Amino acid sequence: MIAPPSRILVTGASPGGIGGAICRRLVTDAIASGARPRIVISSLGEDSTAVLGGELDRLGASVMGLPGDLADPAFPAKLAKAAAGYCGGLDLVVSNAGRSQSGPLAALDPAGWDAAMDLHAKAAWLLARTAFPHLEASGGSFIATGSITGTMPNAGRGAYPVAKAALIMLCQVLAAEWAPSGVRVNVVSPGLVGTQSRPKPHAGEVVPLGRAGTPEDVAGAVAFLASADAGFITGQNIVIDGGLTGAGLDLIGRWWPHG
Repeated sequence: MIAPPSRILVTGASPGGIGGAICRRLVTDAIASGARPRIVISSLGEDSTAVLGGELDRLGASVMGLPGDLADPAFPAKLAKAAAGYCGGLDLVVSNAGRSQSGPLAALDPAGWDAAMDLHAKAAWLLARTAFPHLEASGGSFIATGSITGTMPNAGRGAYPVAKAALIMLCQVLAAEWAPSGVRVNVVSPGLVGTQSRPKPHAGEVVPLGRAGTPEDVAGAVAFLASADAGFITGQNIVIDGGLTGAGLDLIGRWWPHG
C-alpha cells in the first residue's frame, strides 16, 4: 500500500481529543494524495460522533459514525464488520478508545479491574481479530493508543497502567503473529497531552521539551506509522512524551542538585 490509507476505522473519536486529531490528519493526508477517504468513527457519545463526522465530511471524507461502548464484548466485532462493509475493506484500524481510572489498586473492586481490561486490552483484541482478514487483504496496519503509564509504574491510577501495559504486549504479540501476512501492528504511547477536556498547562515544568503534548503530536505519529515510510516498522511502541520518561535522573536533579 503506497498511498496513505483511505479505508479507515478509528475508535475513541471525540472531536476535542486525540481521536479527533487522528481522524483529521488521516483524512487530510488521504485527500492530499488524491483519494476520497471512507472513514468509520466511533465513540461513547452520539453527539460527539456526529460533531466530528460533520467536520470530516466538510474536509471531503465519506463518514459513518457508529457510537457504542467498546467494553461491551459484542460491540468491537460489530464495529469492525460494519466498518469493513461501509469502506469496502480496511487499510487501517486505530484502536484509540480509553478511559482513565484513579485510586489505589488495594481499593479497586473486581468490576473496576474488569472494566479497565475490557476497554483497553480485550476490546483491542476483539477489534483486531475481526479486522485481520481485511487488513491482510489490503496489506494494512493496526495501531493502538497506549500510554506512558503502560511502560512504567504510575501509582494511584487503578488498573489503567496495568491495562495499558497489557495492550502494548497484545500489539507486540499480534505484530509477531501477523508479520508473515504483511500486516503491521504498532502502538503510540502519549505522555502529558492536553486536550479540551483535560488541559495540562504546567507540563512544561517537567517535560524536557518544555511543553505539554498536543493531540496533533500523537496524530502525526499515527499518520507516519500508517504510511509507506513506516513499511518496515512493526511491533513497536512509539513513546510521544517530549522526553519525559527518558529524563528521570535529570528531573530528580532539579530538586536534588549534585553536590
